[in-house]
Parts: sequence; C-alpha cells; structure tokens
Amino acid sequence: MSKEILIHVCMDTGGIAAGSLDVVDAFNAEFAKTDIPARIEKRCSLHKVGCRGFCARDVLVDITIKGEKTTYQYIKPDMVPRLVEEHIIGDTPVEEWMVDETYDDFYKLQKKVVLANNGKIDPENIDEYLDVGGYASITKALKEMTATEVIETVKASGLRGRGGAGFPTGLKWELCVKNKENPKYIICNADEGDPGAFMDRSVIEGNPHSLIEGMSIGAYAISSNVGYVYIRAEYPLAVERLAKALDQAREHGFLGKGIHGSDFDFEIKVKLGAGAFVCGEETALIASIEGERGMPRAKPPYPADKGLWGKPTIINNVETWANLPPIIKNGAEWYAAIGSENSKGTKVFALTGKIRNTGLIEVPMGIPLRDIIFDIGGGIEGGGLLKAVQTGGPSGGCIPQEHIDMRVDYDNLAKVGSMMGSGGMVVLDESDCMVNITRFFLEFTQAESCGKCTPCRIGTKRLLEILTRITEGEGKKGDIELLLDLANDVKDTSLCGLGMSAPNPVLSTIRYFRHEYEAHINHKRCPAKVCRKLLTFFVREDLCTGCGMCVRACPAGAVSGKKKKPHRIDTSACIKCGACYDVCKFKAVLKE
Repeated sequence: MSKEILIHVCMDTGGIAAGSLDVVDAFNAEFAKTDIPARIEKRCSLHKVGCRGFCARDVLVDITIKGEKTTYQYIKPDMVPRLVEEHIIGDTPVEEWMVDETYDDFYKLQKKVVLANNGKIDPENIDEYLDVGGYASITKALKEMTATEVIETVKASGLRGRGGAGFPTGLKWELCVKNKENPKYIICNADEGDPGAFMDRSVIEGNPHSLIEGMSIGAYAISSNVGYVYIRAEYPLAVERLAKALDQAREHGFLGKGIHGSDFDFEIKVKLGAGAFVCGEETALIASIEGERGMPRAKPPYPADKGLWGKPTIINNVETWANLPPIIKNGAEWYAAIGSENSKGTKVFALTGKIRNTGLIEVPMGIPLRDIIFDIGGGIEGGGLLKAVQTGGPSGGCIPQEHIDMRVDYDNLAKVGSMMGSGGMVVLDESDCMVNITRFFLEFTQAESCGKCTPCRIGTKRLLEILTRITEGEGKKGDIELLLDLANDVKDTSLCGLGMSAPNPVLSTIRYFRHEYEAHINHKRCPAKVCRKLLTFFVREDLCTGCGMCVRACPAGAVSGKKKKPHRIDTSACIKCGACYDVCKFKAVLKE
C-alpha cells in the first residue's frame, strides 16, 4: 500500500547547515515513541530531498497528506513534536510555521527544467528518479534515435553552454564527431569556483542522476565510451551523492557494457579538483585530469578537435548536461519555445547579495532583470536602493540600476559589459562602494591566476595595486585612464578566459560609476562610506550616553570621555579601524 503521508526535508548543503539532520532525527524519534499510534508511523514516508531554491528559509519541510501539501519554514528539532501531534496525527496544519505569500512570489515567475525534480525526489534513491521518468531519455535515444538525430535535436533546441560564453552545444558536438580520430571523451565541468555560486553543486546534490543521464546522451551522440566528472573536493556532499548515483546507475544497467541491451558502452569516472579557479577553464581542466598542473593551453586546437590525451573531447558544465534529458524527452521545439530569440531555454542563477529572497532560481532566458530582483528576489534588503547587479562571477561585469529593465540573455548581458558566466548574480545597493567591489573581485582573480602568461600574471597584479591605492586614499590623477589602458591590454592579450575576463569588473564599473572613482581620487572621499582609510569617525554628542563601549573597543586609544558624558574621537590618533562604530549601540558614532 502506498504511503498516505509524505514528509520531505530539505537536505542539501544549506539545509544541513541549518540543521536538517537534527530535524530528521527528531521525526524518527517521534515515530519511535510508544504513544504514537503504530498506524501513523506505517503510513508515513520520510524523504530527504535536495535544494528547492529558497535556501534562506531552511530548514524547509513539506508534509503531504492525501495529496494536500503544506510547506513549513525555519523548522527546528524542537518544533517537530508539535508538527507530528497536530498535523500528522491531528490533521490540523500549524499555521504560524507555514510559508507566507512571499514563498509563492519567489516561485511564480520561475520555470523549472534543470531543477524540476530538485526538492521532490531523494537524490540517493534511483527508484525515485525512475518514478519521475528518469533514464527514459537515454532509453529513447538508444532505441529510437541515431546519434546524428540526437545531435540535430540538440542543435534545433538552441541549447547553449551554460558554463561561460554560451557556445551552441549541438554545434560543438557536431564538430567533435567530424573528427574521425578515436577514442573520444566526454567531460563534465563541475569545478564551480565563482564566489557565491552554487548552481552546479545544488544540481548534483539534489538530482545527480540527471547529470549521469545527460552525459550518457552526449556520449552516445559522439560515440564516446568514457566520461569524466571533474568536481572540486570542497563539495563533499555532492561528491558523495554522485558516487552513490554512479553505483546505482551501474547496478541498474544504465552505465557499463551494453546499456539497455544495445551495443553502446559507457562509463563515468570522477576526478576531484583541488579548488583552483583556473581549472574551470577547459584546457586547464584537461591538464589536471591528465595529472599535469592545471594551466591553460593555447587555442586552437580546441578540445573538440584535440582535448584529453590529445583526443577529441566534449566539455560541458553540469547545468548543460542536465538540460539534455528533458530536451530528448520533450523535443527540440518544446525547449526552443522557452527563452528569447538567441538564448533558448532557462538559466539557473544563484541570487545573493543585498536582496530579501536569496537562493537558487531557474528562470526563462529573456526575463527582465527587474522581475528577478523585485518579484522573485523581493527587492532590496532593508528597503535600500538598488545600485547594481553583478553577473558572471568575478569575471563578469556590474550592471547599473539604469538597465534594470534589460532582458537577461547572452547577447544583452554582453552589450552592457557583463556576461552570463556560470550563473552568479550578486545584488548591490547604495551602501556598496563600486571601487571596493572591483578591488575585491580583482583580488580574487589575481590570486587565482595560474601565472603562465605575463598579461594575466602581471597585469591583474598591477590592476589590483592601483585599485588598492585608490581605496586607501592614495589615488592619483590619471589612474582611471591607466586602469582602462591596462585592463584592455590584459583582456586582449591573455592566454585563457580567466585573464581575458578578469578586467571586466574594472571596465564595467568605470563605464557606469566613473564618478565614484573620481570621488576617491580627486576628493579623497568614498561616497558609500565603505573605504575606511577615506573616512572620518566622530561622535554625535546628543546621542552619546557615555557608556564607554567605544573607549574599550578602540585599539589606538583615540576615544576619550568621562562616564555618562559625551565622548570624543581624536582624529589625529584614529587609525580608522571602525571598531567604535561597530560597537556603538546608540548609533552615536558616525562616519563621513
């Protein structure tokens, strides 16, 4: 008899960090109690599921009774007994713990293709993937389609690579097939290293079989018998669930020799990366798999012609591979009907920053940026004003508020000086300093440069030095022009995509926020009041209670004053650390 009561607990990395393991233990403990009717326990089915997107509301719990689903948010272990007593036994939902209307607002403009089954199935149970049609697409490809027909379907769908510049996926496969050299290899790039990005990790943690099936379809299309998943070791949960899924796929005949009674053999191996950002670049990734230091190679030749061990190789990221099962299942026309003219389908974004509803979203290509920020994201946290949206990770650009009605796709992002990248989207408000934000991203890319080519190795270091000088009040006349010249040189002459795109934050912020650079350089002032070496701290006497917290916090002894009397800051002794500002409970310490 099927279970009448289903309990789904979000157990991705975010859910576990919020305490979902303890929540599951609490449910099991309740069902083990002698005073819980045995018939209730037998009718219940407790499932762990992957990320459903609204990570800020974890731990999320669904309780479905006879088809009626209730979603609860911020669940803690001590809340479970009441859920069991009132909802599961008493059939009365606990209203004050249920999600509110913003939960529905978060999802109503989304369209789930890649994430369609995330949050619905147990990622460690292949049977649940099979129950929602899993592995039907590779079966269809093997039994009903030729390899050429698979490629033509992918081309007609308009699917473009979701990990970077958006090269047409079917065309890449076709170019690989035209190379008659064998063997051919399939690689999944799961080396997701952008700060704040967690798209690929969430797909693997929530539905690893979709990746395996997608890679199998690609392998069949190009006649490859071996595939690699290159995944960073910092994703232990994703690695663990992927390993379990691979074992289950082999046990069920979806990997190995003679898949589904055909003459198609395919196996997938896992290669753990050490966390080098440059290994997200395809040729550096290939070098790492080969046992070499992860450094890029000159292109051409491209991997589709000469890749892993010098053989034709197809590399796509997790999201790209996970798009393939629904494309084969539903057809090219279905997929091509989603999105914009030159950017078909959906895109998964990690929505973070100064926004109310942070999380993982999947939206149709061409959706207005305004809809993402204000409808799905709920607007700026704390009621602030939108300043910019940074897309494409540290290699992307900053899109100013004036482009808020721009439709988000590959072409439009490129026009405004940004890029799609793997899908990071960071929202910035008026409290963010664009010069300091740029310095932060250059600090990252400079540290991650492999050092092979001079433009990237030296150029990013010089860019960072100039930006640091400006944020510390030592900017000089001509620094903006120097930044532009150097940024364009690095962009034009670097060996790989890391160096070519590293200057994007510099170029885009100067393009749209030049006035902030000028304020830092010409007036030694940070308009956002972020760059501390450009700030002056002082005490507003009518707000100061003389509590002495600022005196105790100041490491330089720059704050003085009698107890219960207004204090003062000696600006000549102040080292501008901001400790007094941080500890003042009465907002009496101000900065300008």
